[in-house]
Amino acid sequence: MSLVRVHNFSISLDGYGTGEGQSLDSPFGHAGDRLHGWFFQTRTFRRMHGREGDTGGDTGVDDAMARTWSDGIGAEIMGRNKFGPQRGPWQDHEWQGWWGPEPVFRTPVFVLTHHPRPTLEMAGGTTFHFLDATPEEALRQAREAADGKDVRIGGGPSTVRAFLAADLIDHLHVVVVPIVLGRGERLWDGLEGLEQRFRTEAVTSPSGVTHLTFTRR
Repeated sequence: MSLVRVHNFSISLDGYGTGEGQSLDSPFGHAGDRLHGWFFQTRTFRRMHGREGDTGGDTGVDDAMARTWSDGIGAEIMGRNKFGPQRGPWQDHEWQGWWGPEPVFRTPVFVLTHHPRPTLEMAGGTTFHFLDATPEEALRQAREAADGKDVRIGGGPSTVRAFLAADLIDHLHVVVVPIVLGRGERLWDGLEGLEQRFRTEAVTSPSGVTHLTFTRR
């Protein structure tokens, strides 16, 4: 059976995966770019955003960890707050996500929301499906769409936490960033004893972050 994977998920020292106060101008709330600065410097990030022949960007530890995010992935599941800043019933169907007309995913993407909306087909192979579903049901649909490939859980924190709580994650890559946010949305709440399910490896980087990889035992 295909694997369920999380990649490049950044958290602060105090466990927050996003800041407080998400808005159109601040996708990560008061955290700004501080959680993801390590990633924005990599060649992988540059190539994700259409610079395929780009020879710039860092190619060290951070890039080596980041670039496996798409290998063998056939579908993604994300929470609504990763897709956009709107809350409640959709007021604006013109909103098509943070990623412009050709999103980086290039697979089916299942957006978990209590307010479904019509499927959204984008350039480059990304299709957004909006589901009001449990993690188990969302995963069933994503696996069907992935056609034998792996499924990536893209975030945010509450979505990753829900899939961990349901014991549906096979591979988890968390990046601990040396900042203290103090508020926002935490990843680990309610997951006491999680480490018992996984083999854990740690790799430090000159950028100051620590890459933790959890692999199902």
